[in-house]
Amino acid sequence: MQADYVIVGAGSAGCALAYRLSEAGRSVIVIEAGGSDWGPFIRMPAALSYPMNMARYDWGFRTEPEPHLGGRTLATPRGKVIGGSSSINGMVYVRGHARDFDGWAAAGAKGWAFADVLPYFRRMENWHGGIGDPSWRGSDGPLHVTRGPASNPLARAFLEAGRQAGYPLTDDPNGWRQEGFGPMESTIWRGMRWSAAWAYLRPALRRPNCDLVTGIARRILFEGRRATGVEIDSFNGLQTIRAGREVIVAASSINSPKLLMLSGIGPAAHLREMGIEVLADRPGVGANLQDHLEIYVQQAATQPVSLFRYWSLWGKALVGARWLFLGSGLGASNQFEMGAFIRSRAGVEYPDIQFHFLPIAVRYDGRAAAEGHGFQAHVGPMRSPSRGAVTLRSPDPAESPRILFNYMSTEEDWRDFRAAIRLTREIFAQPAFAPFRGHEISPGEAAVSDEALDDAIREHVESAYHPCGTCRMGDRDDPGAVVDPECRVIGVEGLRVADSSIFPQVTNGNLNAPSIMTGEKAADHILGRGMLPRDEREPWIDPDWRVAQRPIRPVEGQQAAEADLRAAG
Repeated sequence: MQADYVIVGAGSAGCALAYRLSEAGRSVIVIEAGGSDWGPFIRMPAALSYPMNMARYDWGFRTEPEPHLGGRTLATPRGKVIGGSSSINGMVYVRGHARDFDGWAAAGAKGWAFADVLPYFRRMENWHGGIGDPSWRGSDGPLHVTRGPASNPLARAFLEAGRQAGYPLTDDPNGWRQEGFGPMESTIWRGMRWSAAWAYLRPALRRPNCDLVTGIARRILFEGRRATGVEIDSFNGLQTIRAGREVIVAASSINSPKLLMLSGIGPAAHLREMGIEVLADRPGVGANLQDHLEIYVQQAATQPVSLFRYWSLWGKALVGARWLFLGSGLGASNQFEMGAFIRSRAGVEYPDIQFHFLPIAVRYDGRAAAEGHGFQAHVGPMRSPSRGAVTLRSPDPAESPRILFNYMSTEEDWRDFRAAIRLTREIFAQPAFAPFRGHEISPGEAAVSDEALDDAIREHVESAYHPCGTCRMGDRDDPGAVVDPECRVIGVEGLRVADSSIFPQVTNGNLNAPSIMTGEKAADHILGRGMLPRDEREPWIDPDWRVAQRPIRPVEGQQAAEADLRAAG
């Protein structure tokens, strides 16, 4: 088999690449290790905890024992299914803050500043937000972006508690102002998960020039230093998929560096240790691994208003039946309908703490539900300085790689996590929660001192499932860079990487949106056509950020935002 472009991975970026390259008339073959994404566990938004715990859909990666978390090993779910992680994630849609991308450009990813990427976010979006400035959003892209009704009284209490605590309200965290409390957006459309597969890959596969091949990529094939194809292990045994123009790796921040290393691109000493012939010594392959950690601050509820009433087998059956037959009800939402972005302290220019609010006390993976009604905030710092690595366990492509995030390896991590928990408690203590507030379930009211909080963090912190950075983008003269700003792998020809592995720095929030944007923008680089025109508009930054942790003067546009949110229900 042969095509102009061979894409390894049908995930968030890979699907967008397939759509745009085939749209331009190029022939494309997409290689995906996983199978079909049909089925209620993937399509029903409320069932989000199931697919990431199913071997059918998830690679099942786990970290090595994390030295700063008492030797715990943490789950690192990655999608092994059509749509990749966009088919098993929580469907939360967050672009990231403008300053994230400006930081990318400053770190050597020229052409990836916010002014450069904003047009691509707009191109990919079909936004149904209803409130906020629509000029910041796209209206006719493939990716439907919606908001849930947030009708639960606990969700409304979270919004009001944020305002009472002195934080601004934002009518669009993906628009002009991310900072503040407001609605969370999601990739849900007409009551179903709207993954990258549904937005991009299925339309692409309807074209005669785009094909999907099922198989596990074993290595990239080269003639000299030029990539010419991919060897895969498929149902029919070993196959070679040839690329007339280029091979594009979009296999995730875990599998992309693994595939490069198996193909001879990576840290020379490590490759030789594995018995792999070195084609290009790139020490940055697998390095710079980053993630978001979060902890659940859980509160008991004194009124039966949480989603716990549906947590029984019978309750879940009712929710599932309504969704299956009517496509509506609680099953049609991921329940992350309210959230917030705030700053941890004065002197932080833009938000570095994210909240996902959930009107039930339950783990993200669906286990260990609290016995009774409750609510929780998933909270964690956004810009940890800790860095880890992905390395090979063996030269066998069937072996999972070693994954070590080196979580919580700096004092800054601990300081920021303590602040996040204490700020969450302050929000839950506001009058808006008084009718509902019971005792604190976790970390527990006894965890007050720095030492007690550190113990709780060490024991209970979990990944937010946002790994990135392992094939860092940068200047071609940067020895730690793996790809240049056009996503070309440095040191070889005819090979690119385009997924979350190329992020120089993790973005502010969930990673599905910036991963899809990466595929959109990389497609224009690959096609050699001009980039979309830059958009130089500036986001809102608190003018008093140097001296205050939250606004100390009236926030511009706040009355309009509050009116919009009240009008929305």
